[in-house]
Amino acid sequence: MKAGVKLPDVTFHTRVRDETIEGPNPFRWEDKTTADYFSDKRVVLFSLPGAFTPTCSTYQLPGFENGFADFAAQGIDAIYCMSVNDSFVMNKWAEAQKLENVDVIPDGSGEFTRKMGMLVSKDNLGFGNRSWRYAAVVANGVVEAWFEEPGLTDNHGEDPYGVSSPETVLNYLTDANKESAA
Repeated sequence: MKAGVKLPDVTFHTRVRDETIEGPNPFRWEDKTTADYFSDKRVVLFSLPGAFTPTCSTYQLPGFENGFADFAAQGIDAIYCMSVNDSFVMNKWAEAQKLENVDVIPDGSGEFTRKMGMLVSKDNLGFGNRSWRYAAVVANGVVEAWFEEPGLTDNHGEDPYGVSSPETVLNYLTDANKESAA
């Protein structure tokens, strides 16, 4: 993946809260497309191996959540966290993380991740297929900047983290805005 590439067209099967539904599970299915998430806005998308996993839950997701105001100040309209997990898992993870600023996108079947070239096997950890860790700045559905962790391969023995960190993406945005102002 690289700058200038259009995101793949995919339909995501999400569960959204619906106050008209009574009972302990007031959610309904709602399909959303790539266009629903990415059209007519500038966003940060980051993808990671799995909800509730250590690096994702301790550093990457909280860093984007807590830094949202800084990203907004650099012209970002939304921040999306994607994982090859279903909507039930992603919603529970968002709840557990007390998210207010980052929206989660479930790529349960890994279709988007596969079309991005980022689907890897994590059978060595018992995970099955998952996303390689990456981040991107996306403007109106087109990749503006790409941040991929090194070593993309199936059953990688480590989980590299740094290139796709909130700090790295924010530094890119800050530098890009300084250059355009000069």
